Amino acid sequence: MAGEASSATMPEIRVPAKLAFAGLAAGLVIGLLLRGSAAEAPILAVARPVGDLWLRALTMTILPLVVSLLFTGIVGTVAAAQAGRMARRTLGLFAAILAGGGLMAVLLMPLLLRAVPIPARAAAALGGMSPAASGPLPGFADFVASLIPANVVAAAADEAMVPLIVFFALFAVATTRLPEAPRRQLSLLFEALAGAMMVVIGWVLRLAPLGIFALALGVAAGSGAAAIGALAHYVALVIAVGLVVLVAGYVLAMLAARLGPTEFARAVLPAQAVALSTQSSLASLPAMLAACRQLGVKDTSAEFVLPLAVALFRATSPAMNLAVVVYAAGLAGVELSPATMAAGLGVALLTTIGSVSLPGTISFIASTGPIALAMGVPIEPLALLVAVEMLPDMVRTVGNVTMDVAVTATIDRRATR
Repeated sequence: MAGEASSATMPEIRVPAKLAFAGLAAGLVIGLLLRGSAAEAPILAVARPVGDLWLRALTMTILPLVVSLLFTGIVGTVAAAQAGRMARRTLGLFAAILAGGGLMAVLLMPLLLRAVPIPARAAAALGGMSPAASGPLPGFADFVASLIPANVVAAAADEAMVPLIVFFALFAVATTRLPEAPRRQLSLLFEALAGAMMVVIGWVLRLAPLGIFALALGVAAGSGAAAIGALAHYVALVIAVGLVVLVAGYVLAMLAARLGPTEFARAVLPAQAVALSTQSSLASLPAMLAACRQLGVKDTSAEFVLPLAVALFRATSPAMNLAVVVYAAGLAGVELSPATMAAGLGVALLTTIGSVSLPGTISFIASTGPIALAMGVPIEPLALLVAVEMLPDMVRTVGNVTMDVAVTATIDRRATR
C-alpha cells in the first residue's frame, strides 16, 4: 500500500507507525493489568472518550479524501489510456488483475474464516467495539436501486458510499470531455482538496499512538488476552490473501511472459528486498527497472509500463482491502450477501484507482473505510487494525512490486509478437 503513486500536490506526511504499534502494545498490556482492578473504571472513563474522539476525527476524513482521490485517479487513468495502444493494453491487463484479485478475496476470505474461525472471545474483543448491523439483507433489486443517488447531499449525509462513488466516477469521466481550461480547473480543485485532506489526516494520525492506546486499553480491559489473539489471527489471514496475489505474479511471468520460474525469481529478488525494507513501490522503481533489464525486457517497454504501474496499479489492494473488511464483518457479526460483496468489490476497484503515494496507515483508512461503509460493516475495528498494518503492508508492497515486473515483461512480450 505504501508508496504507490506520486503527485506533486501531495504534501509529505510522516506517520509514526512504530509508535502506533507501541501504543497498541502498551494499551493491551495496561488494559490486561487493569482488568478487574479498582482503578479500571476511572481510567476507562477517561480512555474511552479519548479513543472515541480520535476515531471520529479519523472517520470524518474518509469521504472528502476518497472523493477527491477518486476524481483525480479517474482523470489520470483516462489521460493515460489516450497515450496509445500499449497504454490501453497495459491498463486492460491492470484491470483484469485487479478484478481477479478482488474476486479471489471475496471467495477465499469467507472460506478461510470457515476453515480457521475467528475465536469467539476474539470476536467479542474487537467486534464489541461497535454494535453489529441488524435487519434483513438487501436483495438484488435493492442493490441496483441504491447505485444511483436521488440526492447526492443526502447520500453523503447518510454515508451511502456506493451511490456517492458512482456519482463522482461519472462526474470525473464527464470532466474528461470538457475543454482543456475548465477540465484543468476542476482537476486543480480536486487535487487541492486531496492535498488539504492529506494534511488533516496527517494531523489526526500523528495522534494515532494516543488514540490507539486508548482504544486498545478499553478492549483489553473488557476482553483480556483475547484481543491479542484476534489481532494475530487477523494478520495471518490477511497476509494469506496477499500471498495469493504474490504467487500469481510468478504464474503470470511464467505463463504470459514465458519466463522460467528461477529466472524470474532471481531477477525480481533485489526489487523485493527494496520493497520489503522501504514498503514503497516508488522507492523500488530503480530496482524494478534493473530486474526488467536482467529479464531482457526492452527499455522502451520498461520505462513506459513501470512508471504507469507505480502510478495506477496496486495489484494487492482490492484483494487485501476486501479481506480486511470481510474480516471486520466477521468480528462484528455482520452477514454479507452476494449483493453486498459485489458492492464492496466495485468500491475496492474504484478506490484503488485513486490511491496515491502515502504511508501504509493513511492508505489503509482511505482504502478500507469506503469499502466498509459500502458493505455496511462498522469501521470501529479498523482503528485498531491499522496499528498492525505495517505487517500486512510488507506483503502488499512485495506483491505489488512482483506483479509490476511480471506485467511489464508480459506487455513487452505481447508488443514483440
